[in-house]
Amino acid sequence: QLQASGGGLVQPGGSLRLSCDASGFTLDYLSIGWFRQAPGKEREGLSLITKNSGGTYYTESAKGRFTISRDGAKNTVYLQMRNLKPEDTAIYYCATSNRAVLPIADEFDYWGPGTEVTVSS
Repeated sequence: QLQASGGGLVQPGGSLRLSCDASGFTLDYLSIGWFRQAPGKEREGLSLITKNSGGTYYTESAKGRFTISRDGAKNTVYLQMRNLKPEDTAIYYCATSNRAVLPIADEFDYWGPGTEVTVSS
């Protein structure tokens, strides 16, 4: 089971840390991607952390404000989000892949339920 959590309501300029937790399998052996989908828009890739080496990749939407990291002991991958903007409002998802090197949705096999992030004053 895969579950994203940590969403909520935050003011513009604020921060949130999202967590992607797994049970029944180990995230260390998989590439993990973070995605989001805003109302009326297509799902958008944000970031990826690769299996084994732990290399990271960010799309332009995430670069400079979001940080992806992995805690193997907790079997969790995080997405730290800073300087949030109203346009970051979306449902955020994490997903796993054994082959992805970029956060492209079609490369990911297993998706958990999302967590909602609302950026508003």
